Amino acid sequence: MLYLVPTPVGNLQDMTFRAIEVLKSVATILAEDTRNTGKLLKHFGIEGQMKSYHAHNEHKMIERLIDELVAGVDIALVTDAGTPAISDPGFLLVRACHEAHIPVSCLPGASAILPALASSGLPCDKFYFEGFLPHKKGRKTRWEYLANLETTLCIYESPYRIVKCVKEIIQYIDPIAPIAVIKEISKLYETIYRGPATDVLSTLEGLPSIKGEFVVVIDNRPITK
Repeated sequence: MLYLVPTPVGNLQDMTFRAIEVLKSVATILAEDTRNTGKLLKHFGIEGQMKSYHAHNEHKMIERLIDELVAGVDIALVTDAGTPAISDPGFLLVRACHEAHIPVSCLPGASAILPALASSGLPCDKFYFEGFLPHKKGRKTRWEYLANLETTLCIYESPYRIVKCVKEIIQYIDPIAPIAVIKEISKLYETIYRGPATDVLSTLEGLPSIKGEFVVVIDNRPITK
């Protein structure tokens, strides 16, 4: 069995009892960053064999991992934070498991996107999840595509590009588009910056420093314009 095990995006207490039990039971834990996962395992008293599994080595590891799974070994996949395969490594291994008729079980648990969407105060009955935009090449094309989607949009962004991201919302969508920028979900300094895009930009530009990971929620429905 391949288990996809979500890990906390912030507060370690968001780890589920079942996730801890699975990580204690499997033979191998695939970790995006063994240093980060090592701290998590130590905190919960989990002593498991870790292997590094990330975007730069997943292609060459898949065949060996499938052989282990076929032989009857249970494996868990975790990423640095959140649910594996969602804007993180995992898709290729899951697909290979299905092709080899190996059972896959994804545990419910931590994710940045749903808490951000639910707490944004923007319509969340329907939404489009973009994940991370390209840093440079193709970024303009993605914004032009998103601008034509008449629904709530959700984007992941780093502290280094969050101001640029809000400026692009003003440029490609609407200066008064209602948005919510949620910082450090489930952590001590979780903050929601909410309002028209121009107001949120002014707030962000007035901060002494910008740290943490961000989820940006944009109300792009025609009724709001």
